[in-house]
Amino acid sequence: MAIVDGVPVIRGGADATTFISIHRAWVEFPIFTAGSRSVKRASLGRAMHRASRNVVVVEALRDITMSLNMGDRVALVGHNGAGKSTLLRLLSGIYEPTRGSATVRGRVAPVFDLGIGMDPEISGFENIIIRGLFLGQTRKQMMAKVDDIADFTELGEHLSMPLRTYSTGMRVRLAVGVVTSIDPEILLLDEGIGAIDAEFLKKARTRLQALVQRSGILVFASHSTDLLTQLCTTAVWVDHGTITMAGRIEDVLQAYAGTGGSDG
Repeated sequence: MAIVDGVPVIRGGADATTFISIHRAWVEFPIFTAGSRSVKRASLGRAMHRASRNVVVVEALRDITMSLNMGDRVALVGHNGAGKSTLLRLLSGIYEPTRGSATVRGRVAPVFDLGIGMDPEISGFENIIIRGLFLGQTRKQMMAKVDDIADFTELGEHLSMPLRTYSTGMRVRLAVGVVTSIDPEILLLDEGIGAIDAEFLKKARTRLQALVQRSGILVFASHSTDLLTQLCTTAVWVDHGTITMAGRIEDVLQAYAGTGGSDG
């Protein structure tokens, strides 16, 4: 770990093709409303300033500097609303910084919501293909993985039925089966992946670990310290849109738990 402009930076081994470089980046969202004075600033948990008489700007991320390379396994911790999901979207290239710079090189698999990319009106088999395409795979790649995913989910004949007939648990099984079948260069996981029932998580854990091993870079935002310590080696603590601490996962989790932030 190094320090750049007083900000902790995680550095991995050099790689010419797959990396993420964020330098002094800000992500700001304008709120266009004549009634902007009525916004409850305290509830937003972010710094705010008035860009004009009728525009309030929410500073979702402030002065973020990170350098990630092949082999990095990074946990993101912080309270709800601290900025973890926004940071993941910055790292993925979904959000561009309003100040500073962000460079992303490599095939990104953003897994922010297990249900994104799935259609309730088509079958489980068809959703396997659609979800895979959403994650950057080709139709041919997903067709080759259908049998393996079907075996893993144990959904049997339900895979021929529309997704709208599935229970929540069945949808999670299908989504996890697809997600853990891909081969991403940059894997960005939001905490939804940890919101699966304990019994199925036992089965999925080995498959999830294999997914992480196949990934060049992993950034995982979760409240599950158990999952984070199993899958990550370093951690970044995000609070009010800024990086409070970065370093070995044990050190960061211990400091974060000292504030009452650990859920497990």
